[in-house]
Amino acid sequence: MIYETKKIQLKNGQEAVFRSPSASDGTQMLEVLKRLSAETDFLLRYPEEWTTTAEQEAGYLEGLNRSQNDLMILCTVDGEIAGNSQISFFPGIKTRHRAVLSIGLLERFWGLGIGTAMFEEMEKAARERGILQLELDYIEGNERGRRLYEKLGFVPVAERPDAVRLKDGSMKKEISMMKRL
Repeated sequence: MIYETKKIQLKNGQEAVFRSPSASDGTQMLEVLKRLSAETDFLLRYPEEWTTTAEQEAGYLEGLNRSQNDLMILCTVDGEIAGNSQISFFPGIKTRHRAVLSIGLLERFWGLGIGTAMFEEMEKAARERGILQLELDYIEGNERGRRLYEKLGFVPVAERPDAVRLKDGSMKKEISMMKRL
């Protein structure tokens, strides 16, 4: 799905651009994904697990734009990708009232209002599609993410114990949240 480009004012006075990804973003997007994975244990991959090539990532991004069930929003600040968000719609008759959300934002862009604005845009897309229920998962310990999700109206609905195992051997729960629209 294609997202109509939008500019937002950040809390620090800078301007951010929300837009659909393009194939030319493949290399930079991979770099951002690796940096995101290095900055936090709250994503499902470590940096070295990103083995996708820039060409494969470009193809993936192009596929998202052609998809009828996925929408990705890239956030750029001064031409640099700051993060992305994605909403995936369930196509089946029994589940098409649901959508799953995800977000990733580089640490230096935290606290500027980008996450809240991205969620608002994804919720708008969900409402336009007639979605009744938004869903997301987060990893135990991600208090910053949890506070954002709760602020936006998400409530916890389930936990998967020991769903994530870190390199140091520690285990973390995965918490599922949802929001009724």
